[in-house]
Amino acid sequence: MPELPEVETTKTSLTPLLGQQVVDVKVFQPKLRWSMPDDLNQLVDYTLDSVERRAKYLILNFIPLTSVNTNASIQPNSLASRQLLIHLGMSGSLQQHSHGTDKRKHDHLVVTFSAADNSQTQLHYYDPRRFGSVLWFKDYGPKLLDHLGPEPLSADFTADYLYHLIQRSDNPNQTLDNNIANKTNSKQPIKRAIKSVIMEQQVVVGVGNIYATESLYLSGIHPATPANEVSHEQIVILVEHIKAILKKAITLGGSTLRDFTVASGQTGYFQQTLNVYGRQGEDCPHCDTLLENIKLNGRASVFCPNCQPTK
Repeated sequence: MPELPEVETTKTSLTPLLGQQVVDVKVFQPKLRWSMPDDLNQLVDYTLDSVERRAKYLILNFIPLTSVNTNASIQPNSLASRQLLIHLGMSGSLQQHSHGTDKRKHDHLVVTFSAADNSQTQLHYYDPRRFGSVLWFKDYGPKLLDHLGPEPLSADFTADYLYHLIQRSDNPNQTLDNNIANKTNSKQPIKRAIKSVIMEQQVVVGVGNIYATESLYLSGIHPATPANEVSHEQIVILVEHIKAILKKAITLGGSTLRDFTVASGQTGYFQQTLNVYGRQGEDCPHCDTLLENIKLNGRASVFCPNCQPTK
């Protein structure tokens, strides 16, 4: 599954398309997690202005060509900027190909862009399992994004934020909106496994199974430790490792454990640096203890019983 680093890498890889004009939109299979809108061809004659990421969603911002504004037959409302909201699901990717490239079996959407020199590039949305989505932001953005927690690499995700959220205590340094900082009305400390907590999107976005497993290992915290039993000092270390690991994964292009490739066709290399994820039964790289695996919320959680002891 593409995680936050893969999605961030995809966002960066779309940079060459900025400023290019959409000249054709072809939908081959609209039935994804949610059906694609039937009016995506409205993007024709729009220019890709910017690309944003929120959690594991990509937001593609399009603006109309200035020349279109001279066409009096088009109503003003039709010239408003348009935004696509894209999620890559379990197996999706956005890949750029030269003009005239044949569609593959699992290419469900092909958008053709034209550059200033009239060269054309095809952007293919490829998704074998069809759990992703391509939607208009105005229709789905608020319901899919408004409940999400802070970005892990932002200044809002701090040790104080995470610790006080877990303990349900007041944070004197809190700068987040109360609707973000207080995810439930419960006043009881969170006793769920710390790994489960940091993977909850309403707590912090984008810390998937790979990165949670690696961060906890480097922090010396057993993944099943009740969150409220993790000390503030441990939370400080954990947040530092979450940020460092995600930055490293973005630099290396993501984990690419299966068939994920970014828009340029490159694959990621972060999996080559994994310490424990997927390595149960192997020696711990630090102490040579055999790595063990437990299931938390149905997800594999590999750990070192020596480096990450239970309390």
